[in-house]
Amino acid sequence: MSTTVVKFGGTSLADASQMKKVAAIIEQDPARKYAVASAPGKRFPDDIKITDLLYSCSSLAESDQNFEPVLKKIERRFQDIIDELGIAFDLKAEIDVIRDHLLTGAEKHYMASRGEYLNSRILAAYLNFDFVDPVYCIHFNEDGTLNSEKTREDLARTLSRSGHAVVAGFYGSLPDGSVHTFSRGGSDVTGGLVAEAVGADLYENWTDVSGLLAADPRVIENPRVVDFITYRELRILSYMGASVLHTDAVLPACRAGIPINIRNTNAPEDPGTMIVSSLPAGRAQYNVTGVAGRKGLSVVQAEKVMASDGAGYTALLLDIFKQLHVPFEQCLTGIDTISVVIRSDLFAPMKDRILRKIRDELTPDALFTKEDLAMITVVGEGGPESSAALVRMLRSVSDDGVEISTINQGAGDLNLIIGVREEDYEKTLKAIYRAID
Repeated sequence: MSTTVVKFGGTSLADASQMKKVAAIIEQDPARKYAVASAPGKRFPDDIKITDLLYSCSSLAESDQNFEPVLKKIERRFQDIIDELGIAFDLKAEIDVIRDHLLTGAEKHYMASRGEYLNSRILAAYLNFDFVDPVYCIHFNEDGTLNSEKTREDLARTLSRSGHAVVAGFYGSLPDGSVHTFSRGGSDVTGGLVAEAVGADLYENWTDVSGLLAADPRVIENPRVVDFITYRELRILSYMGASVLHTDAVLPACRAGIPINIRNTNAPEDPGTMIVSSLPAGRAQYNVTGVAGRKGLSVVQAEKVMASDGAGYTALLLDIFKQLHVPFEQCLTGIDTISVVIRSDLFAPMKDRILRKIRDELTPDALFTKEDLAMITVVGEGGPESSAALVRMLRSVSDDGVEISTINQGAGDLNLIIGVREEDYEKTLKAIYRAID
């Protein structure tokens, strides 16, 4: 029988009624043997996520303030879920453990992980599945990076002893055994790691949308749902702002060639988006898969005659950013020009030092900066028609009176990144989508 790993996000597990939907989805397909759970998310727009309440408890404890009212809110949320599900679960004992940690100086990673820990234990009890605490089988190195090899081995060994299990998302442990978390949204990564460890045939990531949208719905009205997208395309779109799936969640599934299916817990009949290594034959319905963008960027452009003929000029320029510990987003090169794209919040406080060091060490013929920019990327694997799509997009942007400050076409059938003034971001996004839809 095939094996499917399912991961459910915070909105999917926000209360007991949502948890019942999750249980029905899992029980509907016998292949769904392993589940990864997030902490309860918002039940309504003005609600507070459990993880944020836990962070608040930790901050209050650190400053010797009364954390009990917030801890009581957390306890009440979980107790309501337990009562409505009608399961036997000693929540008081678990809350007492958390309180003891707060009183003795609980570390923030530990506190942040308790939402996933409790929610996963409750879901496991409701489903009558085993509970797996990732503190024993997801491992981080001393510097906080994931120890992929050890994690894969221990997860595989642990889960091989269980026919059905719920694994808490979002955290693991450092070499000293202390709890360490991924960045926010890290339960997606846990799901990918579990899928890789058990050799799953499919990794289903259940959330509150029916798949990946081809554009930002806050800017584009009713953008289409993407049926199929490759790992590579998703990586680019996620980096540029598409936020359905944590970018690192793709890596374990990609290594193992496991397709990922983005699904909607509240509309389980919708097929969602399939993320695959390559598009199935006949599935390239659109020349362009999607468009996404990021604001708050700046560009440093250095010009030097014969720079392209001199060995290492670009490397020397990038090394200056490395020396000053300023990460860059992209590097665009021309015959005698090099443009480095940087986040504005990182560039602004270092601007004078960066420019002075470039002038002193590289003596460019000219040195410019462009600030308050937005970068928009368009990806697709539509084959030979991609060139025509590229022309349509650029013409549409031009017709709307938008000035393009930078342009970069990467590898692949279509991988275009254009820079525009931040004030033109939405206009540009709409012009591009109009040309590709």
